[in-house]
Amino acid sequence: MDARIGRVALVALMLSGSACKRSEPSEGAKATEGGRHVIALLLPESKTARYESHDRPLFEGKVKALCPTCEVLYANADQDAARQQSQAEAALTNGAQVLVLDPVDSASASAIVARAKQSRIPVISYDRLVMNADVDYYISFDNEQVGQLQAQALVDKLMADGRKMGTLVAIHGSPTDNNARMFKAGAHPVLETSGYLLGAEYDTPDWSPDKAQQQMEQALTALGKKSLIGVYAANDGTAGGAIAAMKAAGISPLPPVTGQDAELAAIQRIVAGEQYMTVYKAIRPEAEAAAELAVTLARGQRPPPERLTGKVNNGRKDVASILLTPVAVTRDNVRDTVVADGFWKPEQICVGVYQQACATARLP
Repeated sequence: MDARIGRVALVALMLSGSACKRSEPSEGAKATEGGRHVIALLLPESKTARYESHDRPLFEGKVKALCPTCEVLYANADQDAARQQSQAEAALTNGAQVLVLDPVDSASASAIVARAKQSRIPVISYDRLVMNADVDYYISFDNEQVGQLQAQALVDKLMADGRKMGTLVAIHGSPTDNNARMFKAGAHPVLETSGYLLGAEYDTPDWSPDKAQQQMEQALTALGKKSLIGVYAANDGTAGGAIAAMKAAGISPLPPVTGQDAELAAIQRIVAGEQYMTVYKAIRPEAEAAAELAVTLARGQRPPPERLTGKVNNGRKDVASILLTPVAVTRDNVRDTVVADGFWKPEQICVGVYQQACATARLP
């Protein structure tokens, strides 16, 4: 922040490259004098498929529908907090009037918020809450409820299967992601009072499926295969890593495994019986609510109070928030949730080896 000459050079370089990618404004925006509004969308990573396949296009589409003279500056940090800070600087230099920020690191991203505030630019904390910062608004899901849903679904499944004793493994999310902390806070009370032994648990740096696979391998080595009856995995990527480790170890049938984000690969695993459940967070209303709020702020207006559904404390303030409701998805309700909403189509799910499994699950 103090090496200004070097940073200006860096910003110029990044603007000519991939730091902030412009969504082309409409012809109306190009023709309008003085009506240009600029909104920055800063997403954290691409290992979780949702950001590029859903969040970005849904956000950009809603902005264009609401505001033909609005321009979106887009950047994905690929799990690099320093890169995200540079991307935010580039966006501000390029005229961003609002930052929609999904932080790589919920703590260090407070510097991005502080920099925006120096320029009197409002910040919407999107999906993940920036901690100890003067964030203007927060849009996400009830993330403790997400963890509770996952853990309760796992425990209920084990009880329904008559598994009264056994060992669980918990694979949590990234230690730099405040959402991961909230998922864990929601899951732990359920797991700890379930009567099952929590034999091993891990935090997964960067939400990396490869690291989750290594952690599951370590757990199997330490605990053995026979006692394992279930895996709490915080998202679909870590679930995929855990499942890969168990399959490589010859575990069959696989124990119930949780997940989150309703990724296509996870829905296919659920249909095939390899993953028990995922948490579906309907991204369309989340992304579109963020777009509506960003457009309102870019126009210098305030959102109507009734649009805000609560407040969440980030260590510095109670942040006015829009909190949406997550949904547990198993093979029994895939058709009535992610397919009914058009999140994934049957022709996307039911390909190759999944065709027969789809027929069993009444898809299409």
